[in-house]
Amino acid sequence: MTERVTADMWFDPACPWAWITSRWLLEVEQIRDVDIRFHVMSLAVLNDGRDELPDEYKEFLKTAWGPVRVCIAAEQRHGNDVLRPLYTALGTRIHLQKQERNRELYVAALTDAGLEPALADAADSTDYDEALRASHEAGMRPVGQDVGTPVVHAPGPDGAPVAFFGPVITPAPKGEAAGRLWDGVLLVAGTPGFYELKRTREQGPIFD
Repeated sequence: MTERVTADMWFDPACPWAWITSRWLLEVEQIRDVDIRFHVMSLAVLNDGRDELPDEYKEFLKTAWGPVRVCIAAEQRHGNDVLRPLYTALGTRIHLQKQERNRELYVAALTDAGLEPALADAADSTDYDEALRASHEAGMRPVGQDVGTPVVHAPGPDGAPVAFFGPVITPAPKGEAAGRLWDGVLLVAGTPGFYELKRTREQGPIFD
């Protein structure tokens, strides 16, 4: 039997592309010998101090602090395993139900994940920002700072993790199609000197 390996994904709950990638990875987990661990990165941290950004994106970033702070607070309190159900609860409300990112959403998501609603207080607090930045840095350091979310650390040919941005996909492949994409990701991630394969996005996120 093939030994199961672990892959790590860094997400920002507010990013629709990360959400789709995460749903693909959960599908991959069912048909390939891989276990997915989730970690928090932050678009607000990534873009902190970038005054050249469009005003619309700056407004988006103002409300992007809340979800990542709540996630980090939950992880600090209960361990990494809580991020999987909490991310699912947050992402379902943010991306599928189009709910506003506010305390009401955070309380509902925490409750669904079996966590105490009081963790929603972290959304408006800087108490966990040091831990948030450390988690963000752990994801970004191996892949570089000129990318966004999602970031995946996949097992390389020698077992050491290989970090990359993406894949950016829509909609999330299902079944064996999801497995084939994973196989391809491992192939290019294991190719020395491979850095980028990209084309212009012609459609927005599809959450089917």
